[in-house]
Amino acid sequence: MKRLFFICVAMSLLLQGVSCSLNDDGPNFHFKPLQITSAELPDSFDLNETYQITVNYTIPDGCTGFGGFDVTKSDFTTRNVVIFGTVRTDQEACITLAQDAQASFSFICLYDEPYTFRFWQGEGADGEQEYFEVVVPVN
Repeated sequence: MKRLFFICVAMSLLLQGVSCSLNDDGPNFHFKPLQITSAELPDSFDLNETYQITVNYTIPDGCTGFGGFDVTKSDFTTRNVVIFGTVRTDQEACITLAQDAQASFSFICLYDEPYTFRFWQGEGADGEQEYFEVVVPVN
């Protein structure tokens, strides 16, 4: 019985010694805002209704993919919309051909005042964030 116990302990130690080790050199991607080129919104909103807002944006290269939306409230009815891409950092060569893409998000009209959507277009020469605005009235 002791012999079986020692064999089990030896096997356990052996398995721990040869177990997989993850090579954790940190994340292999980072987030980057992507330029929004246009947006499709309705002519007006109805209170308490949900709408799909479609956004056209540019993917700069083959190492960048869609990461998601960041829609923030900067004022009572003003929303800043940014699309974030995930940029792979573990690839040697990326195709630098920019391509257009499209994504959408749901929006619920909660207020009876016009909404202003500010869509991120990039950073200007002076370092300021640049947006184009679309105002949508509420019926």
